[in-house]
Amino acid sequence: MVNALRLHPQDSVVVALSDLPAGTRLVWADMDENITVTTLRPIPFGHKVAIATIRRGEAVIKYGAPIGLATEDIVPGDHVHVHNLRSVRGAAQR
Repeated sequence: MVNALRLHPQDSVVVALSDLPAGTRLVWADMDENITVTTLRPIPFGHKVAIATIRRGEAVIKYGAPIGLATEDIVPGDHVHVHNLRSVRGAAQR
């Protein structure tokens, strides 16, 4: 049963389609059957979950575009939110 939504094939995160307990195997529509990603902690409905390793300072990709930078290393199954993501949308260019 599909429990996550990948908005673009290049996304490094999926969106939880319901509250997901820790240990839930993620399933999304276009997933490669060789990929297995399991949530590491509970994920609230509508929140992002990493499906790839994202190193500190690397872009988090959603909608096929960067939505922010990882503030720490993120592994597949991690909750991706304000505790480990710094938004770059609308940030002043320096």
